[in-house]
Amino acid sequence: MAATILIAEDDADIRNLLRLYLESEGYTVLEAADGEAALSAALTQCPDAAILDVMMPRMNGYELTRALRRTSDIPILILSAKSQDNDKILGLNLGADDYIAKPFNPMEVVARLKAHLRRAGGTRREALTVGELTLDTAAMQLYKAGQPIALTPTEYKILAQLMRAPGRIFTKVQLYEGIAGEFFESNDNTMMVHISKLREKIEDDPRNPRYIVTIRGLGYKIEA
Repeated sequence: MAATILIAEDDADIRNLLRLYLESEGYTVLEAADGEAALSAALTQCPDAAILDVMMPRMNGYELTRALRRTSDIPILILSAKSQDNDKILGLNLGADDYIAKPFNPMEVVARLKAHLRRAGGTRREALTVGELTLDTAAMQLYKAGQPIALTPTEYKILAQLMRAPGRIFTKVQLYEGIAGEFFESNDNTMMVHISKLREKIEDDPRNPRYIVTIRGLGYKIEA
């Protein structure tokens, strides 16, 4: 199965150029013209690597890198017209694997991407497992003891975020960021409703949850 590459770039000409070279190498390409659309695509479609521009509307490449690193360790390559050392250091410190200055040679971008994918294990089909729960992130399908369980897109995003870090406590704000890419004003009961519906689907006894545990005054975690 070909690796899927996310391109987040507000310049359509650059997106088209990169897509042409990537598809010629057999990769599947996802495109986003702004940071929020890119984060949504990453959370729902689970690409194997990401190529990010720095200067994008709605969420810049640095912010997007930080957001992706909360839930994923895919290779991230930053493209930027900013070529100063402090810009590169910032991108790498935020979690990027590579930093390529514009203008760039698309063949070099593809070559570096291949190297990072090799180090990451090639094409990734991530299976998250906690107890009897297995989440196939490529198919976006949850199984409990081998039996499929249907999830809404929001439920999937919440559960994937929890299952990628068993034992870690997530605040409601962090869970909202995983859904929408940024915190948005919402009735405080909204997350409680999502968690309640998830428990009804995955718990043997939703009133005494084994998996999704409430940490009073803090948030939620999933027990390993």
